[in-house]
Amino acid sequence: MAHAPRRTAGLGRVSGLCLAAAGLVVHLGTATLTLGWTHSVEKTVWEEDWRLTEQGLAIAEARVKGSGAGMDPGPDARLIDGFWRWTPSLPPQDTVVMRRSHAVADWYLCVEGLCRPLERLVPQAADPVTLRACDRP
Repeated sequence: MAHAPRRTAGLGRVSGLCLAAAGLVVHLGTATLTLGWTHSVEKTVWEEDWRLTEQGLAIAEARVKGSGAGMDPGPDARLIDGFWRWTPSLPPQDTVVMRRSHAVADWYLCVEGLCRPLERLVPQAADPVTLRACDRP
């Protein structure tokens, strides 16, 4: 996943979060969500909670169900309910870029407790998929 630092502030021109890929824009109808995936080597679940703020996309918490192969929890992580949980030290971002591969399970996205594979929102062939603030019409 790639992150781009946020360069502009203000939510006056945005309306929640969107996914963009292959010319398609999907309005998610929320300002908070969870992105999750399963690591290709470790087969370990990793999740991140994101929210749209005045400064950009802010990560509220990261969770991982284990460690290894570049999946180590943050230094301040605490084991809670089977997940190592911590708040990454990452400034607000303009975008979060998700890359896809047929060799691993697709990303999943959770909004208000409802989780679904990314392919239900954006075709599997669309790569990369970008999470960003939606522009107001």
